[in-house]
Amino acid sequence: MTQRKTSAKVASIASNVLRDDRTSAKSKAAAGSALSQRAPKKK
Repeated sequence: MTQRKTSAKVASIASNVLRDDRTSAKSKAAAGSALSQRAPKKK
């Protein structure tokens, strides 16, 4: 099974969706899912 990671660009957009009060619950759920699949930041 391959590991799929969310890109930095998509993670940024997902973060904006989560912060926007105008977005629907389904949109926020999809954005949260995308961010949960984000690779951890390298130090």
